[in-house]
Amino acid sequence: MSKILETDLFYPVKSLLEKNEFKVCSEIEHCDIAAMKGEELIIVELKTSLNIELLLQAVKRQRITENVFIGIPRLKVMSQKKWKDLCLLIKRLGLGLIVVYLVAEPYAEVIIEPTVFDIIKSLKQGKSKRRKLIKEFSGRTIDNNIGGSTGKKILTAYKEQSLYIACCLSLIGPLSPKELRLYGADRVKTNSILSKNFNNWFYRVRNGIYDITEAGKQALINYQEITDIHSKLIENKIKVV
Repeated sequence: MSKILETDLFYPVKSLLEKNEFKVCSEIEHCDIAAMKGEELIIVELKTSLNIELLLQAVKRQRITENVFIGIPRLKVMSQKKWKDLCLLIKRLGLGLIVVYLVAEPYAEVIIEPTVFDIIKSLKQGKSKRRKLIKEFSGRTIDNNIGGSTGKKILTAYKEQSLYIACCLSLIGPLSPKELRLYGADRVKTNSILSKNFNNWFYRVRNGIYDITEAGKQALINYQEITDIHSKLIENKIKVV
């Protein structure tokens, strides 16, 4: 297939606008396409790919009218998960999206109408994610991770709770879930952490009694900064219990 040009997008977009009774002018006051029906003004900026340059260009056009569209050819990315995020960005910017299908008889289709983004609605939809983040935030003792890291293990609240149990077993010896909770282990997740044993840090000595494995002991060394804090907390609990 030959290289797609912005001019290849023009006629399908123009045809779409004219079918909706708009009068169309191209290359007017630095805009690729301007269209009017009565007092309604639409601006369309054309690009062969969706990039930051196109989005910035379109956002600048919002100084002229609230009805600004970006026009692009149908892309492979549209069948991927990433496309949903790109559509969210377009909506967040209050832009519209026209996709041009370059088939035997090219045509254009409005995918997103330009509307003011409803931040209140968005926050309501994200309530569960907010609760999850705050829960995770509250469950972490220290910030032992590096922001922006990829491909590295993250010290999560769940792992912290697992390390706390490992510290208890290392300092005190084999314990039951009930005894672990007395020494400060998580009241809700202790049983699950021991039974699922994702990191192979624990083993069952006998029914209902658990101890720490060699992998668990190594984890205490690997995460010494947090386990030192846990050890002090547990030592204080030992004095009370």
